Amino acid sequence: MMKQTYLNLLLFFCTTSLLAQSNLKLWYNQPAEVWTEALPIGNGRVGAMIFGKPDNELIQLNESTLWSGGPVSGPVNPESPTYLPQVRQALEKEEYNRAVELVKHMQGLYTQSYLPLGDLLLKQNLNGATPSAYYRDLDIQKAVATTRFTVNGIEYKRELLASAPDQVLVIRLTASKPGQLSFDLSTRSQLRTQNKAYPAGEWVMRGKAPAQVEPNYYNPKDRQPVVYEDTDGCKGMRFQLRIKPMLQGGAMQSDTAGIHIRNATEVVLLVAATTSFNGFDKCPDKDGKDEAKLAEEIIRKAAGKTYLTLLNRHIADYQGYFNRFTFQLADTTITNANAALPSDKRLEGYSGGAYDPGLETLYCQYGRYLLISSSRVPGVPANLQGIWNKELRAPWSSNYTININTQMNYWPVEVTNLSEMHGPLLRFIGELAKNGAATAKEFYNMHGWVAHHNTDIWAISNPVGDKGQGDPKWANWNQGAGWLCQHLWEHYRFTGDKTFLKETAYPLMKGAALFYLDWLIEDKDGYLVVSPSVSPENDFIDAKGKPSPISVATTMDMSIMWDLFTNLIDACTALNIEPEFRQLLIDKRKKFYPLHIGHKGNLQEWNKDWEDLDPQHRHVSHLFGLHPGRQIAPTTTPEFAAAAKKTLEIRGDAGTGWSRAWKINFWARLLDGNHAYLLLRQLLNYSSQTDTRYGGREGGGTYPNFFDAHPPFQIDGNFGGTAGMAEMLIQSHLSDIHLLAALPDTWKEGTVSGLKARGGFEVGIRWKAHRLTAATIKSVNGELCTIRTARPVTVKGIKAQSKAASIGYLTSFPTLKGKVYEVLGQ
Repeated sequence: MMKQTYLNLLLFFCTTSLLAQSNLKLWYNQPAEVWTEALPIGNGRVGAMIFGKPDNELIQLNESTLWSGGPVSGPVNPESPTYLPQVRQALEKEEYNRAVELVKHMQGLYTQSYLPLGDLLLKQNLNGATPSAYYRDLDIQKAVATTRFTVNGIEYKRELLASAPDQVLVIRLTASKPGQLSFDLSTRSQLRTQNKAYPAGEWVMRGKAPAQVEPNYYNPKDRQPVVYEDTDGCKGMRFQLRIKPMLQGGAMQSDTAGIHIRNATEVVLLVAATTSFNGFDKCPDKDGKDEAKLAEEIIRKAAGKTYLTLLNRHIADYQGYFNRFTFQLADTTITNANAALPSDKRLEGYSGGAYDPGLETLYCQYGRYLLISSSRVPGVPANLQGIWNKELRAPWSSNYTININTQMNYWPVEVTNLSEMHGPLLRFIGELAKNGAATAKEFYNMHGWVAHHNTDIWAISNPVGDKGQGDPKWANWNQGAGWLCQHLWEHYRFTGDKTFLKETAYPLMKGAALFYLDWLIEDKDGYLVVSPSVSPENDFIDAKGKPSPISVATTMDMSIMWDLFTNLIDACTALNIEPEFRQLLIDKRKKFYPLHIGHKGNLQEWNKDWEDLDPQHRHVSHLFGLHPGRQIAPTTTPEFAAAAKKTLEIRGDAGTGWSRAWKINFWARLLDGNHAYLLLRQLLNYSSQTDTRYGGREGGGTYPNFFDAHPPFQIDGNFGGTAGMAEMLIQSHLSDIHLLAALPDTWKEGTVSGLKARGGFEVGIRWKAHRLTAATIKSVNGELCTIRTARPVTVKGIKAQSKAASIGYLTSFPTLKGKVYEVLGQ
């Protein structure tokens, strides 16, 4: 009987998983007119935005390693350490504005920019006819985009995919009648390029990236923002775009304008994009890879396979990751007319208040789709726009902003079962640490390694700002290393990989801690504090009524160091190494400047109980200890959790797209599912292309193609939203696995499978009428499992210990490696 119940439960989860994955499409009944209506595909390295235009198709292309510039060489600002004592002295005297001016002398160079590769143009002559039966979609279960339309009784169809196993973009064009497919193919780029047609029928666009591209917000009058001339011989990456058409029927010819195909029945275009990038520390020109040889080899291998083979290899690879996790919310209304609408209209209806749980689960899975599609290249994480960017000077250089945005990109990676996609960031941290060690020495004369607010593919680690032009509230923030190290520890906590912990994570975490051990100083009260210290990217109003961004011991800075030291202490225990260093960390942590509750009942952002210049600022940096940290929680520190809640109430729910996503996670950690859900609906607020400028208090939402509207587009809001929904379903940052931790009233019934929990557990959950009915827990490593639930549960087949807790009930039981355990609600 027990075995049959277990089999029935597994069958239920499998059947539900298939149903939940059956309608995961974005679809539209008109072409994209603007970029934020186009549909993204990507294989982690090559990305494309598809407009779906019948007569003049536009496919905008990117390659993840195509950046301006090259490695930074030589000393950048050797005078920087001389200013640190002066800054600290000014802060001790509470001369905050003087400290701001002094700290600007401790800045280095701006990062380089992520660049657009170019456009692929397909001009199809429709002879003046108006297409009918138009349809385009993106199937995120298969990672295939389709456009189809009918002209004069002939159906034309275009299928596009970006294959990771074959590293090629594949475009298949067909006509429903033989010999009716005719079009012209050409390319263009904002970069300096040359086009050439080859006798074998291949079209090649080759070019070279600029040596320098200034950030889009920085426009010095004394120089050009985009410079191709290379002064040191080590900047300016080469790149190539190679296209090979393969025809069934018809004829093909080429000239300087492009490739011309006439009267074909089917055409498969193989598109390869490559660069000479050869690592963060290698000159992309003289030490670069042979991008032409790489592109030729990709095309040669792909051309030896049929379209069906390429398609099947692509789907098998992609679904090997995507299908691990399923999420379905039961539609508990009699009808849900909104679900039958095209995706843009569906999003508009949802923004107007329509009930549509399927849209929410689609959005959750879309974040996973984007992560798989943009994070597959070792050492090249998803940037501010994933891998999709059309601007020569992209917003914020489309770089790695490591005071929240890059980290947010990877919040969903472990919990939604995509651990492999964490690899590009984890490797990049190791590369950043190498440059960060040089920066720690040059800029501060300190040990270990340090990273600041911005970095790029060259792993720049200095405080940005063109040696004095950056605003210290972001430019001089130097806690990037500590925050990034959390990802190393989290990867270990989810996987239990002690080899990774010992050989990779621990040395990097220790290196970051060594810098902080030098960076901390003792204040007059005997506390260890950070000086100077900022709270990105806010300002306070001091006792004299003057605004300033720089003080001492901001809550965010102290919380990041608390997090790093705590993780290192636990890592020493897990590895059974360095007891003396572990004790040193414990002793230092005891002396950290503590958390404080302000006169409004809020968690103080600064070391003094000052007012904020902007009380509704989009950053809520001082709640790092609540999320993504583990210093604050309702079950362990209820008084500080209450203060965090008050902080969020004062900050308000408005904000940019990513800010709203972070707030979803905050409210979920406070176990308030209804407020988290309120923020989710605001994050999914329809934003048109006209809402592209960063500004207004209400901030961003979601564009018609479901990209996050900062505005403009930033992908972190997508990833943060997916992570927030997972956080509402499961939490494991403390010592237990909290099932349905922040379930909102609206989610009355549903199932989720393939969630991951820290400690090495894979979890499936089923609930009805807001009550847990069943769960499956697979133990990957055979660790003790402790579950927190709203009501008591039983574990089939074994004896489990249960007890009432401050919130809900705790149930503990030993597990065997690889075994699945069945949990039943009461």
